[in-house]
Amino acid sequence: MSVAVLSVHRGVAGEAPRRDRFEVPFEHGQSVLDGLRWVRERVDPGLAMRYACLNANACKECMLLVDGKVAYSCTVRLEAREMRLDPLPNKPLLRDLVTSIAPPDERPPEPAAG
Repeated sequence: MSVAVLSVHRGVAGEAPRRDRFEVPFEHGQSVLDGLRWVRERVDPGLAMRYACLNANACKECMLLVDGKVAYSCTVRLEAREMRLDPLPNKPLLRDLVTSIAPPDERPPEPAAG
């Protein structure tokens, strides 16, 4: 059986990032999102990623970098090779592949210290 290897950015803002590599069973027609869901369900339930609609490109939640290009993980096809997955650039990193989606002026204010 062929495998796809997902090289995934891991970590949180303010810490040195690392990369984890996951071998995913490859089947034609699968999306990168299918591969990420397989990893989270079977290998690492702590993998942080965002999605909502599954293969419809309607919600825009699953956007990330695939091999350095901005893409929707629900529409990019998984390939039987190593694929590099990173969070969106120029967005505040929350964890792993998840970035803040609200523009800076739309974020709720931080609670007052006290």
